[in-house]
Amino acid sequence: MLRCVHFTLLAIIVLLAVLGCGDGQPETPATSGEPASPIQLNAVEPAGAAEPSKPKARREKPLPNFSGRTLAGEQLSMSSLIGKRLLLFFFNPEVKEAPATVDAVGAISKLRGKHNFEIVGVAVGSSHATAVAFAKERGIDYPVIDDSSAAIAQRLNLRQPIVLLGADADGYVIFGVPPVAPSTPNATKVIEGQLRDALRLPPLSTESEPMLGNRPIAPLFTADILDSEERFELIEHRGEAVIVIFFLHSCSHCHETLTFLRTALAELPADQRPVLVGVEVTGRTGAVRRSLQEKNLDFFPVVFDHDGSIANDYSVFAGVPDTFFIDAKGQIDARVRGWRKEVDEHLARMRMAKLAGAPVPMLLRNAGFSGNDTCGVCHELEHDTWLFTSHAAAYDTLVKHGEAANEECVGCHVVGYGQPGGFESATETPSLEAVGCEVCHGRGGPHLSPGFVQNDDYSKVCASCHNPTHSLGFDYASFRPQISHMANAHVTKLSLVERQKLLEELGTPRDVLPKNADYVGSDACQGCHESEHATWSEGPHARAVATLDQAGESQNSDCLKCHTTAYGRPGGFPAAGAAQSQPDLARVGCESCHGPGGEHVKDGATKVGSIVSLADKCDSCVILQICGSCHDDANDPQFEFKLVEKIEAQRHGTIEPGTGKPKTASAHHRRGVEVALTPSEIGRTLDRVFSWHDGENQPWVDR
Repeated sequence: MLRCVHFTLLAIIVLLAVLGCGDGQPETPATSGEPASPIQLNAVEPAGAAEPSKPKARREKPLPNFSGRTLAGEQLSMSSLIGKRLLLFFFNPEVKEAPATVDAVGAISKLRGKHNFEIVGVAVGSSHATAVAFAKERGIDYPVIDDSSAAIAQRLNLRQPIVLLGADADGYVIFGVPPVAPSTPNATKVIEGQLRDALRLPPLSTESEPMLGNRPIAPLFTADILDSEERFELIEHRGEAVIVIFFLHSCSHCHETLTFLRTALAELPADQRPVLVGVEVTGRTGAVRRSLQEKNLDFFPVVFDHDGSIANDYSVFAGVPDTFFIDAKGQIDARVRGWRKEVDEHLARMRMAKLAGAPVPMLLRNAGFSGNDTCGVCHELEHDTWLFTSHAAAYDTLVKHGEAANEECVGCHVVGYGQPGGFESATETPSLEAVGCEVCHGRGGPHLSPGFVQNDDYSKVCASCHNPTHSLGFDYASFRPQISHMANAHVTKLSLVERQKLLEELGTPRDVLPKNADYVGSDACQGCHESEHATWSEGPHARAVATLDQAGESQNSDCLKCHTTAYGRPGGFPAAGAAQSQPDLARVGCESCHGPGGEHVKDGATKVGSIVSLADKCDSCVILQICGSCHDDANDPQFEFKLVEKIEAQRHGTIEPGTGKPKTASAHHRRGVEVALTPSEIGRTLDRVFSWHDGENQPWVDR
């Protein structure tokens, strides 16, 4: 059965409800006036607007802890998966919906390592032998807990034979995927697409999905019109803007969307008004007629999709309303799944005016942030080029690393965090994820924040996040072209395949260490940093070339680049050198991580600032860039997600960051002895410990 869905999150069908229907915010009606002066939504500033608002407590529910024995005979507890995103898949192997869903989960299973999530299946209500045979037949490669007695399902109050739930790294349920009927065309692909969207995996390309700036041609269709002898033919409306809405006559969100469209279309001049056509998904003529008449929504042609071919062509399977905005050329300019009044109404007004060739009203939020999609209606080129920058994936990066709830990180990865009308959470304000337009251009851009940027100089804006702690080696002059809209305009001319390849290349570690000095070798560091040198010398980095000897690769230049210090650089290991003649450099030495020490060791040189101190740097933003150039997927899979434990395993710092002074006497350097943590590290550690095990509403509490 089709279900109404909200924008971004699909309905959670069982267990813990993540989202309720949000109350809409009042808006100023759209006008057809010139876009010189923006219409400002929520125009009254709230009291105390200048003061940052406190982050809200999480509204999502924690996933209770449970455990069981897997089909392979191993004991598995949910608490053992703390720190990783989780897809929890309950299924009865004997129901007809199971194969398509299992195959969809299997399709994304191979992406677990690269995207840092785990999958746990729970086989419910079937015998152990049947579940084992089913898992073998479908090629299941993730652990499946045997719940033959349905004890776990009953404890969690599950009432469906197929349930897909997602939990974040902190153990909170953040999404649910509704079931898809086995008769649905391409059911496996439909479910896979939903899972990819929910888990922020690379999307499946479909012919009806505007993505990455690509606007596909809307599939043509011909269908019977309700209470008419005529037929609707989409091709006849080429040259006009068209809105196609897939709806269910009994769906309240569909009623809300249609009520809005009735009002908004009437505000446009009749000769510029987009053509609205509805595709009702049940085909129940009488019920549809009565429902639309009762709701006063019988103002547009309604067609029926008796064989499901239209829905199949438009990939409409997951829920309704599903609305397509088609321009005069027949291209799908935008697709809106579900309906969130506070976001989608003003966007729809702007999109309709643009498609119709009417003046576009600027429906900006005066008391909050408007979001990237709002800016993109008028600033299409800028929005499309932004999609191919690291800024656009900034929040996804936090999710991927399990840091989406870390307040030390979130502020620089979203729009307006901690400010009135700014980002609150992925469930409440998904339109404000990522480093969006208003981060660089101010709230509402120059329209509402004309003095935010002076003389086209964004250096201060960039420096608020790109500071030494989070962005080592940041140079405004050389970095700005990477996110410049005009400099990247050529991206919009590339094919979709080429655009997807560009995205895959984003986030590749870069060389962030300074290059303003010669390398001098690790022995030069020992005199002042005896304890650190002693700890390092006991670790694997100090024996890096020895591992090449064992593998017979000590003469392989490709290997030596990562197993020596500064291969081929001034003062570093010579490109044609032999390990025996360069014992100090024939290892991953101090300067491999801290940069060249030529200036640092000079008599009278300023010690602080002439070498890179890492104790105060962000693990993922800085240290991963340094380590990741060698510890990549080819040589050390999943290293980026194990970075913290890797750092702790070889931590040797005894100098207080930025001071050059020793840390407290409790700091130890020998392996196997607890290393002193900074106050912020201690705080984060305690937060994590108590968040797992304390409090009535905390994750993984067994109750």
